[in-house]
Amino acid sequence: MYKKQVKIQRIICLALLILCAVIFVYSLGIMTDLYDALYSTYRRGKTSISGAEVYMDMQGFNTDFLHASIGMILLAVMLFVTNTHSRRRYYIGNYAAIGVFSAAGAALIVWAHSRIEVFKAQFLTIDFTELAEHAAKKKTLFTDSTFWFDIHYLIFALLAAGIILLIANAVWKSRLMKEEQALIARGKEAAA
Repeated sequence: MYKKQVKIQRIICLALLILCAVIFVYSLGIMTDLYDALYSTYRRGKTSISGAEVYMDMQGFNTDFLHASIGMILLAVMLFVTNTHSRRRYYIGNYAAIGVFSAAGAALIVWAHSRIEVFKAQFLTIDFTELAEHAAKKKTLFTDSTFWFDIHYLIFALLAAGIILLIANAVWKSRLMKEEQALIARGKEAAA
């Protein structure tokens, strides 16, 4: 039973590390279409398109989101540093790494989701006909797609699922360790 559990915990830890890298790439890509479509509308710090202020408004969030995604990668690496991915028995450091990663991941989901939803609503207030005319005149990208705002549902759902699996794995591991201790105690009693 332990071999199966250790194999699953290794897969969970690796999947979380990969997912944190995906979140990092997402934090870099969320502004891509906005830059291509809206940056050319700015002159002297002001935009000529109604609603296009979302590009500048998102700059601070994007910086914080990028830093948070790097922090999540480091916390995922901490699961490997504490040998959470391969250890047969868990110790305090393993439970601490799982707890910190889970809490940080949950906080990131709540914070980033709430901010992205606000910016998506702000993006949808853009005068897209005016933006299309501007894009045709300046030969820049025109987009009214909310793809980069919407993909966060999938990414954060995967992160939430990974956190749940990580915690469930820790509970499973604890039960296995208690069962093992009970078997050892019974074996000692039988030997005596």
